[in-house]
Amino acid sequence: MTTALFSVYEFCSYAAGISGNIFAFGLFVSPIPTFRRIMRNQSTEQFSGLPYIYSFLNCLICLWYGSPFVTPGVILVATVNSIGAIFQFIYITIFILYAEKSKKLKMTGLLLAVIAIFAVVVFVSIRVLDNSARQTFVGFLSVASLISMFASPLFIIKLVIKTKSVEFMPFYLSLSTFLMSLSFSAYGFSKYDPFIYVPNVIGTILGVVQLALYYYISRTSREDSRLPLINTYVV
Repeated sequence: MTTALFSVYEFCSYAAGISGNIFAFGLFVSPIPTFRRIMRNQSTEQFSGLPYIYSFLNCLICLWYGSPFVTPGVILVATVNSIGAIFQFIYITIFILYAEKSKKLKMTGLLLAVIAIFAVVVFVSIRVLDNSARQTFVGFLSVASLISMFASPLFIIKLVIKTKSVEFMPFYLSLSTFLMSLSFSAYGFSKYDPFIYVPNVIGTILGVVQLALYYYISRTSREDSRLPLINTYVV
């Protein structure tokens, strides 16, 4: 009986981790339309490459945390972030190729800085720290990185409230963020790993806020659109 329960528990744990990988893939492919436009116009226009630089660093740190060298048994954290790192590197490369000279130099410098920072983290983890301290060190770095990443949509939330438009907060992107965070929260709890579940619980809460705001703004916009046109100009 105990063995059977353990097997079910392990199955649910892996199911949560695999689900998180699947939902994260939706986030990774979401910038593709932007980069199709960049390649079509052969210009980065007013787009910023900084989010992809930051995401690349975040994926590298979380990948290192999920690796067997740092935290054995959470390989699904490594797989999702390895895929994410590949996507972000491709986006950064395309951005550099089509950016104007000043942006090209800046992005190249930032990319090299990210690689250098990651190399320092790996070096310190392996050569300076023992197994327990290594997991704690990289774990805190990954938590700080993930919380910062999940908090970034707060600027979009502010913009949505100000403009009363969900144009800047796509529904499926918010839904993917919520489902990914929820899945990895469950995965982290199943592994008794606060470095996984703490930032993802925060991400889940922020995901709920985004979805609730999306529903409210969308409903309000539809109601406003049914009002007589003359009311739009009443001050």
